[in-house]
Amino acid sequence: MSRYHDLADQTAALIADGVLRPGDRLPSVRHTCRLHGLAPVTVTQAYHLLESRGLIEARPRSGYFVRARLGQRLPEPEMSRPVGHSTQLEVSDFIFEILDSVKDPAVVPLGSSFPSPWLFPLDKLGRCLASAARHLDPLATVTDLPPGNDELRRQLSLRYLAHGARVPPQEIVITSGAMEGLNLCLQAVTRPGDLIAIESPTFYAGLQASERLGLKVVEIPSHPREGVSLEALEDALRHHPIKACLFMLNFANPTGSCVPDARRRALVELLDRHDVPLIEDDVYAELHFGPTAPLCSKAVDPQGRVMHVSSFSKCLAPGYRIGWVAAGRYAGLIQRQKLSTSLATTVPVQIAMADYLRQGGYENHLRHLRRSLAAQESALVAAIEAHFPEGTRLARPQGGYFLWLELPRWVDALALHRRALAQGISIAPGPIFSAKREFEHCIRLNFGHPIDARSREAVIALSRLLTP
Repeated sequence: MSRYHDLADQTAALIADGVLRPGDRLPSVRHTCRLHGLAPVTVTQAYHLLESRGLIEARPRSGYFVRARLGQRLPEPEMSRPVGHSTQLEVSDFIFEILDSVKDPAVVPLGSSFPSPWLFPLDKLGRCLASAARHLDPLATVTDLPPGNDELRRQLSLRYLAHGARVPPQEIVITSGAMEGLNLCLQAVTRPGDLIAIESPTFYAGLQASERLGLKVVEIPSHPREGVSLEALEDALRHHPIKACLFMLNFANPTGSCVPDARRRALVELLDRHDVPLIEDDVYAELHFGPTAPLCSKAVDPQGRVMHVSSFSKCLAPGYRIGWVAAGRYAGLIQRQKLSTSLATTVPVQIAMADYLRQGGYENHLRHLRRSLAAQESALVAAIEAHFPEGTRLARPQGGYFLWLELPRWVDALALHRRALAQGISIAPGPIFSAKREFEHCIRLNFGHPIDARSREAVIALSRLLTP
């Protein structure tokens, strides 16, 4: 089974790199069999998988050809250009108003922040959790206090090692989801009134956490494909007393941007020179569509200034609320913050997650999940291309499950949100991703749910609402 997946991934990488271009004919099934030593059924399965991803197409009596890349008709959004001064945050009421709209299961969840729960191995996780509860050692209620369950932290350390980063278990603190991890990191290195740097647009949960802690923010421009601008960040570090940076470097929410490896190294070096810690919100790194994951920031962090925050909520176990911080030099501070706030993360759930990772099967699950998300992304892009008006710009991600759209200038995203919700469709309007409520004509759409007839009808309904 994995052989046809490997062939599909290798061919997809050649298409992404431009080696195979739109209109190019792929080698025949017979030739590919001889070239790779594969059976015809294996090659055919690989080509069918590439078809489902929207990367190639079969032409009768002619073979398989690379498709024109979906989304090419729609240009990419430009670099964001936020106003450079610091901002006192007042965003929570505004965000909660939007979030309430996505709780109703009758609403098409294009505005949701979560993928479909049916994409995850909930039955197997449930068995692990039941076993953990039945065989719970009473002493674990004490021994698994922060920094957390030893075996879970060891399994996480092994995953870091597989990504090229040496992160000892002693530097990992288990949290109740990534959101708690972000709060603990901010509390460890800032005080009320301090200034932090965030990218623009940014995930609204970071804005909420910063507002709750009484922090001010300076917004750094970002590119919809390559992420935060290092040039703008360096300028901000020279002119502002920035205490920390809160960034998403991998498949950022909402834009889907991913900072290239060379710029990631330069970012860590830049912050080292200014003695500023990086709080990296990295919950989407496992959801890459290509054959390899992005460079792990902890692999290029010799000074330990990167606080790497992640969780299993987006890639394995939604609702289990298991996150962690690979805290580097700040591990002791984070552990004390955890003890003094929520005390501990639920012990049986920690044990269940450790058991699942130890049994194996996580990588197989991730492969299936990535393929599903890549196919769903292609399907949603195809629907948008077919129906959205001229003037629409689209950022194509290489992972995660969000699309960032810049709509014609006359569109009011908040008004569009309200009109769409009245028709049973949720979207995430751009202003919730900005401290200053910018991006008034931008929206974020979720392709983490199956793109079925219902969601395609929702895209068509949205396009009608975009008609002047």
